[in-house]
Amino acid sequence: MLYYLFKYLHTLNFPGAGVFNFISFRSAAAVITSLFISLLIGKRIIRYLQVKQVGEVVRDLGLEGQYQKRGTPSMGGIIILASIVIPTLLFARLDNIYVILMLITTIWLGLIGFLDDYIKIFKKNKAGLEGKFKVVGQIVLGFIVGMVLFFSHDVIIVEKVPISDLSLREKTELLDPSVTYSSQVEIPMERKSTKTTIPFIKNNEFDYSWLVSFIGEDHRRPFTWIAFVIIVIFIVTSVSNGANLTDGLDGLATGTSAVIGTALGILAYLSSNIIYAKYLNIMYIPNSEELVIFASAFIGATIGFLWYNSFPAQVFMGDTGSLALGGIIAVFAIIIRKELLIPILCGIFLVENLSVVMQVAWFKRTKKKYGVGRRIFLMAPLHHHYQKQGYPEPKIVIRFWIVAIILAVISIVTLKIR
Repeated sequence: MLYYLFKYLHTLNFPGAGVFNFISFRSAAAVITSLFISLLIGKRIIRYLQVKQVGEVVRDLGLEGQYQKRGTPSMGGIIILASIVIPTLLFARLDNIYVILMLITTIWLGLIGFLDDYIKIFKKNKAGLEGKFKVVGQIVLGFIVGMVLFFSHDVIIVEKVPISDLSLREKTELLDPSVTYSSQVEIPMERKSTKTTIPFIKNNEFDYSWLVSFIGEDHRRPFTWIAFVIIVIFIVTSVSNGANLTDGLDGLATGTSAVIGTALGILAYLSSNIIYAKYLNIMYIPNSEELVIFASAFIGATIGFLWYNSFPAQVFMGDTGSLALGGIIAVFAIIIRKELLIPILCGIFLVENLSVVMQVAWFKRTKKKYGVGRRIFLMAPLHHHYQKQGYPEPKIVIRFWIVAIILAVISIVTLKIR
């Protein structure tokens, strides 16, 4: 909103109004504003939740210190959502398709998580929203995101196209008729594309159309978008649930998300800058620079929330926050064509998710085979395994953060290691 106000003031030659044209200024403003909002309203929301007795319901899991968490206000994800949405509305361009998608993701999954927390706390139903309804909500979001990214004419990349692949009209518009070009010369062009980035590969681009390459080229497009949408749905659902499972210790999901958000912000900035993209030989995505502002708000919101969520936590984010954080990370990565980096970048979420899948699968298999279920871990998700081993909660969280930072650095380094 302020972007349009200052753009108008700039046309009137208002002193200093042009500063809003700079991504760096608006990103810095978004970080500061989100920190201010989370710190300012955080305490008030916590007090309100305490008055309304919106406290955590603790199940007996046999974990040290778990009963000390009883009554700690939950649904604190509201703080995160407000701290992301408000700065984005203030400083980002709201006609940008990528910003619109990120706002839809934040609000949509935030509402699903809020409904789940509401049922748990106010309806005294520990199960919360049925799992199938959560999954349906995530599938719907993934479907919307996939369809928009595939069909919207605002979603383009710049790729180098050999002159031999240009149409006659494109050759007429782009080439100088007085110059003789080699057929091997490549021309950068804005195009719709289903390409994405593969880490550690020399020619680090993968086209989703390859998945349906067995179909004739004339009939391939409908099957390409079906494959693409299915993959988007899978990524959104997996990462969202992974973040939800990680939110089991004070500050664990919040700090990990802040690290991941920082890495995604750096990747978005490099992908949106034609100079850096050319230097690093990575995919250039026009108009994605506005995502840097969203990432800045995301970083400020998670760090601000960590002020209250670090051990011993004064508030928990609940599903209101954890589902939204995971979905935001997934959709953001898909938009900047870095979704295949998610297993590395979101390695903490992945391991937490796999630990639960492995534990449940092994328990069922051994129970069927031996009559008594056996476990791989002392308890799943993985962070509870370390709790059972006697590690203090703060030590587990900090070590997980360290691993998240290492994985984030590796993810960024993949831009040059191929």
